[in-house]
Amino acid sequence: MAIKVTMPRLSDTMTEGTVATWLKKVGDKVSEGDILAEIETDKATMEFESFNEGTLLHIGIQAGETAPVDSLLAIIGNEGEDISALLAGGDAPAAEAPKADAPATEAKTETAAPAKAATELPKGVVVVTMPRLSDTMTEGTVATWLKKVGDAVAEGDILAEIETDKATMEFESFNAGTLLYIGIQEGNTAPVDSLLAIIGPAGTDISGIAENYTAGGAATASAPAAEETKAAPAAEKAPEAVAETSNGGRILASPLAKKIASDKGIQLNQVKGSGENGRIVKSDIENFTPSAQAQSAASAPAAKQEASAPAAPKVFVPAGEVYTEEIKNSQMRKIIAKRLAESLFTAPHYNLVIEVSMDEAMQARAAINSVPDTKVSFNDMVIKACALALKKHPKINSTWKEDAIIINHHVNIGVAVAVEDGLVVPVLKFTDAMSLSQIGGSVRDLAGRAKNKKLGPQEMEGSTFTVSNLGMFGITEFNSIINQPNSAILSVGAIVEKPVVKNGQIVVGNTMMLSLACDHRTIDGATGAQFLQTLKQYIESPVTMLA
Repeated sequence: MAIKVTMPRLSDTMTEGTVATWLKKVGDKVSEGDILAEIETDKATMEFESFNEGTLLHIGIQAGETAPVDSLLAIIGNEGEDISALLAGGDAPAAEAPKADAPATEAKTETAAPAKAATELPKGVVVVTMPRLSDTMTEGTVATWLKKVGDAVAEGDILAEIETDKATMEFESFNAGTLLYIGIQEGNTAPVDSLLAIIGPAGTDISGIAENYTAGGAATASAPAAEETKAAPAAEKAPEAVAETSNGGRILASPLAKKIASDKGIQLNQVKGSGENGRIVKSDIENFTPSAQAQSAASAPAAKQEASAPAAPKVFVPAGEVYTEEIKNSQMRKIIAKRLAESLFTAPHYNLVIEVSMDEAMQARAAINSVPDTKVSFNDMVIKACALALKKHPKINSTWKEDAIIINHHVNIGVAVAVEDGLVVPVLKFTDAMSLSQIGGSVRDLAGRAKNKKLGPQEMEGSTFTVSNLGMFGITEFNSIINQPNSAILSVGAIVEKPVVKNGQIVVGNTMMLSLACDHRTIDGATGAQFLQTLKQYIESPVTMLA
């Protein structure tokens, strides 16, 4: 029976998608878990798996075309099946409830309708899901559980500490009751809206709730029930997700995991599954590293053949120990890798470098810091100069969109701060309206809370320009990757004392290198150079920043 496949909603902000590539063509056989196509969302290009089996009968959106979410993407059904009614806009027959006397093959369906009943919860029971704690968060890691199963929970109690892509945050309970179930253990990562916990009256029977829950708050009919409704031919295909070991044992593996393992030449009996009942899933294959035992077993036949060859002269090898350490990537590290790779590979970067005299800035800073309870750093002076220069050169303060360039006339400067797990960028809102001392105080406060993982998501959002300073580490010059959606980032080096020429004389001077990384889609070379000239004037004559 033919089934409509629609354009999926692959991110919370996605309203339309573009088919980047079709991996199946009309007439191809499709198994559950096969990759149908690669779909480009507003955030990334993602693989889209089939949740149905059959033959690909129709493609509704060709490669390179864009369509709204829920548009007809494809139709999957039996080979040769008439799909004219579906193409004319009729409802998929699969959506109809199976009749009592219908053939067993039609009862396979479509468990979606009866599944709704499984969402009913006992009185007072609440399902708690993985919260979305930042605008870019797609998954979270449970760092620590502060409650255990059986503990009483009051409204406002801290249930757990959850690590997002930006910080580790406390998650409060909005419900009162007893913690009846924990769905994500400490150290485990799960998508937003996954089952995190179940809270309800003590002693409530919650059997079946966790098993029937899917991300998004929906429940599905249990797997055994679904298996029983399938026809005999379909039942014969079910073991496709099970592999055999060399001694006749069975290995549970998802169809997608089997496909990837086959493509990579990985033996499933070497992989440890992290899914339910030890089931091998996609991430297990992607993260698999062949063990030394497996490698030595594979090389045994070759070693046996070489045994008869003349012995090679021994090479002296110093005694030592091969030592490696594997550190699990934190959620922050994963997001840093993803965001910076996206920025570098999508935005055409170029860098402009200028040398700035710091003699007057050093004198001005000494005078400002002589005032009691006042502390201003050179970085604060650079941030203030950037804010004023951005008001004069608003094209630097811009954002690229496919159909337009957004010029930001407000100035929100992000300040890159190194923390234990990576990098965060707290934002100074309306920086151009702040004084030097206000900038200094705000930066110290934000940087201190960033290192203690106490920043809120709203304090790391909305930047229009970014400043990164490695001068305190003795780095004299470097280039940064643009912090999108910004169009530029300024890299600030160390102040260096060296011979300089002033008025035709060689004297000792203090200089600093500034490097501006620009997105060539929004900023031309001349525009970036003019911005640096204005920035240089402000820094070399700090009194002009007070005008």
